[in-house]
Amino acid sequence: MSSGVAISPILSESALSPNFMHDQPLSESILIYVAVSGSMIPMRVLESDSIESVKLRIQTYRGFVVKNQRLVCGGRELARSDSLVREYGVSDGNILHLVLRLSDLQVINVKTSCGKEFTFHVERCQDVRHLKRQISKKKNGLMDLDDQEIICNGERLEDQRLINDICKNNDAVIHLFVRKTAKIRAKPVERNFELSIVAPQLNDKKNDEVERENGCGSDTDNCLVVPRKPPDRDFCLEPIIINPKIEIPLVLGDLVNSTIQGLARGNYPIRAAEGTGGAYFMPDASGKKYTSVFKPIDEEPMALNNPRDLPLSVDGEGLKKGTRVGQGAFREVAAYIIDHPKNGHRLISGEERGFAGVPPTTMVKCLHRGFNHPEGLAVKIGSLQMFVDNYGSCEDMGPNAFPVEEVHKISVLDIRTANADRHAGNILVGKDEDGRTVLIPIDHGYCLPESFEDCTFDWLYWPQARQPYSADTIEYIKSLDADEDIALLKFHGWDLPLECARTLRISTMLLKKGAERGLTPFAIGSIMCRASLMKESVIEEIVGEALDSLLPCTTEAAFTEAVSHVMDRRLDEITE
Repeated sequence: MSSGVAISPILSESALSPNFMHDQPLSESILIYVAVSGSMIPMRVLESDSIESVKLRIQTYRGFVVKNQRLVCGGRELARSDSLVREYGVSDGNILHLVLRLSDLQVINVKTSCGKEFTFHVERCQDVRHLKRQISKKKNGLMDLDDQEIICNGERLEDQRLINDICKNNDAVIHLFVRKTAKIRAKPVERNFELSIVAPQLNDKKNDEVERENGCGSDTDNCLVVPRKPPDRDFCLEPIIINPKIEIPLVLGDLVNSTIQGLARGNYPIRAAEGTGGAYFMPDASGKKYTSVFKPIDEEPMALNNPRDLPLSVDGEGLKKGTRVGQGAFREVAAYIIDHPKNGHRLISGEERGFAGVPPTTMVKCLHRGFNHPEGLAVKIGSLQMFVDNYGSCEDMGPNAFPVEEVHKISVLDIRTANADRHAGNILVGKDEDGRTVLIPIDHGYCLPESFEDCTFDWLYWPQARQPYSADTIEYIKSLDADEDIALLKFHGWDLPLECARTLRISTMLLKKGAERGLTPFAIGSIMCRASLMKESVIEEIVGEALDSLLPCTTEAAFTEAVSHVMDRRLDEITE
């Protein structure tokens, strides 16, 4: 799954320079502060500037590409690029938190204890273990990953450290030192502890072989006695089962077991470099492949232990309107549960791939020192999702290559769950067993919101969205039942709040009525999404009109019926 977000500092140059405002009078501008890695950078903008223009200005002066930027102000992401600064309520003195998704290459110069030097170009979102693999390849695989120690400014770097974390000062070249122990080892001096040693005095043929194996040539003066770190055993991982009647499906059992095996072998979780929250790639037993992605609820955006320097939520609301901090993991699991296979509901133990292909996801509790623990080591609760092999995200390629049916499947999922964060970066591109291209939707922490205000679908502007649904897809849509889904989620432990349940009922109703009338995904999605930040969407107008037509204390069933009547009339007007 996905990737991650890294914070990078804006350096020296002030955004207050005269040219920065394109010669606009200071009296017509407002002063804001861009917060990055604890630094506050002053910047003058116009209230009439668009979010896109602010990002372009940051790109012009600091080189951070617009599509890699996320701006957060007052606990809300400024996600609509064409909206104006004033429409988001940004005013004089406000702080904008800049979160960057980095994929640029970092030049790294590596020197070994034996005097060998190598230069690598490594993506800053990669970790130290990835760098170790590159070093091993240079040495034809003779340098064992577990025997390498990488030193930066006298500090030993753990395998899970991100390259970006090492280069906080944006150094052009990072200089690292690698020391390698020989494979002649003494007996363990204590439990779980081995002493690795090189004997410089040995001059026989066997010692020459050892030196060649470790890349030391004839110079052994720099070879050191280094304690070999044992595998990390201080961990636990187990699924959270709310309902004892639920039998864990085989696919989820395998997912949990393979993750446990990876941790048991001493493989560290690798924090993703992208995303606004903490997300960790969990290696399998070999340490060469990822088996799952873990997202702790306490590391969600604006949560207590968020590793991205975002401020704490003041009122508990998440980055997207209608979502709550700490509920993202539940929403991740909910998207998997209600992504039913074509032939019916997944219920308890079904193994078939869901209609839209949401990867298998479950709730777990996990303890490991590799997570973000500013207050000390503690068990974390979060979602565990299967890592799916892919060729990148839809953001990395043009939409014309995507099969129409695959785009339509994503649209069905997003419309019925009122997804508030569907962008091309969280749709992965893969291949099925027959080699056909499939789209894999991930990152559903902002689905099923309490309101429709922040619904956004990137696929809305793809050409496939303007084609009508196939007969098979329409049959699937007809089979959907929001009340059954609400009961199913409750059975699995999440009793949907009234507002979220209402969203699911209304969005499912719109999808079914729209498909029945032959509306395209574009037409239905346009009803759900706002054309601009300040203008309500058609679905919001429908809900408002239904509410206005009812007396106070009306039942939920009566409200749903009122929405249905108003929706029928508005859809008939659209189709006419």
